Amino acid sequence: MGWLLFIYRVPSEPSRNRVTIWRELKRLGGFYLQQSVCILPNYAPLEGALVALGTRIREWGGQSHLLSLTSLNEEEEKKIIEGFQKARDKDYEEIIEQCDHLFEELARETEQQNFSSSEVEENEEDLERLKRWFHRVQDRDWFGALGGEAAKKRLAEAEVALEVFSQKVYELENFS
Repeated sequence: MGWLLFIYRVPSEPSRNRVTIWRELKRLGGFYLQQSVCILPNYAPLEGALVALGTRIREWGGQSHLLSLTSLNEEEEKKIIEGFQKARDKDYEEIIEQCDHLFEELARETEQQNFSSSEVEENEEDLERLKRWFHRVQDRDWFGALGGEAAKKRLAEAEVALEVFSQKVYELENFS
């Protein structure tokens, strides 16, 4: 496997430019080795995105370097892969946490007997947002983080819970 090393520097002001770069690298799934030094697997779509990001940095008066590394020593590569896995596991943990919030919301609405189609719609939107987030994380989970299966299972459980809630709303709205 090859690697892409992206090194950059942007002017300190406006700070939103630094935040934009950081967010874009996180969205791509980059792993920071240190401040302004990010590594990613060498995949053509990632390389194209990093070239575009480098262009934007230069437009803002900064500098960037994109280096292709053909290999790393075994110990270093293991540390980097573990870093990628930890980052994805953190993402998966956040998804599970948000699923738990959805379960809490459904339990609260059930306890309060608040069975309305607007509640179903709101919770469906939340679930769809979580699914999209899960797929984005999964797309950048190149090294099979362990949390992926747990998040997938929790999402499926949330889908079932929402279906049960939706069925109750349907029954009450159509048979009352």
